[in-house]
Amino acid sequence: MIDEPNAMKADAVKLSCRNLWKVYGSKPDYYFDTSGYSIDVDGLAGRMRKEDHVPAAIDVSFDVHVGEIFVIMGLSGSGKSTVVRCLSRLVDASYGEVLLDGENLLEKSPKELIEVRRHKMGMVFQNFGLLPHLTVMENVAFPLKLQGKRLQEQRENAERVIELVGLQGREDAFPGQLSGGQQQRVGIARSLVVEPDIWFLDEPFSALDPLIRHQMQDEFLRIQRVLRKSIVFITHDFLEALRIADRMAIMRDGKIVQIGTPTDLILNPADEYVARFTSEVPRIRLLTTAACAVPATGDESAMPQVPADGLAENLIGKLAEHPEGLSVRDNNGADRGIVTPASLVKALAALGQGDTHVAS
Repeated sequence: MIDEPNAMKADAVKLSCRNLWKVYGSKPDYYFDTSGYSIDVDGLAGRMRKEDHVPAAIDVSFDVHVGEIFVIMGLSGSGKSTVVRCLSRLVDASYGEVLLDGENLLEKSPKELIEVRRHKMGMVFQNFGLLPHLTVMENVAFPLKLQGKRLQEQRENAERVIELVGLQGREDAFPGQLSGGQQQRVGIARSLVVEPDIWFLDEPFSALDPLIRHQMQDEFLRIQRVLRKSIVFITHDFLEALRIADRMAIMRDGKIVQIGTPTDLILNPADEYVARFTSEVPRIRLLTTAACAVPATGDESAMPQVPADGLAENLIGKLAEHPEGLSVRDNNGADRGIVTPASLVKALAALGQGDTHVAS
């Protein structure tokens, strides 16, 4: 198991994945002694492959904290989508535990699992999965219909999340009348209408054009600021992960290679594989405004204000217009100093290299 940052260990855990395996083949259960867990992981995975089995997920362990966006990423075939399907039990794991609020989902009966999915899980996939003969309103309300909610309650709850994702006025449209980005918003609204405890998103934006994809990332982050869901987000795009992740895990050949914040992975990659993922990431994307601030030496009252938790990369244009500096304020309005062109450059240099890219 890979140790996670101590700062996160004090936070409440919503979902816990423990020693998860998914093996494809004629006798996947043969390899596990359920009386205990003491396994030579690499040796067992190698033996499986020699015996014509495919270990798609190998001894995967991590926690997802309350309100956290936990990103799992890797190349095609790394096992990331297999893991999220095991978490939701769209496929059954060969071994391990998946604990949601302390209850092992892998031990749930089919009937119990249906109830968990209907009331506690939200799932969004890249192919949208909308029902073409239903309107936006009907698609979004469909999970509530399955729950047996009254028609008025279905409509009220559906209207609320349709407004949340910015589709007011399109309630009576059919999926074929919507753009790709609008269809994905319907999928997001449908997954949120049951007010899930845990939200699974498997490459939800990868089928979208780059501009729409960026807009949907913005929309996703806006929704998360409002709802603070516990989220497992699958992607193969490190820049996407960098934008949205609180913490992330990088997978290779079914195993987790490293877990940490995006900054941890960029500045302290566990191996060359992780380093290659992060080699083209602009270092300026690691900096917050507060990290670039210095004490004010004069009157800063006339300076434009910027949020302390904003990204330094968004300051360049503002500093070009206001070279005297920008006043930094935290969420409570407290003074955190100023950012000047010189302090921004100095903060970048402190990351370990004078240019704006990680060394490859």
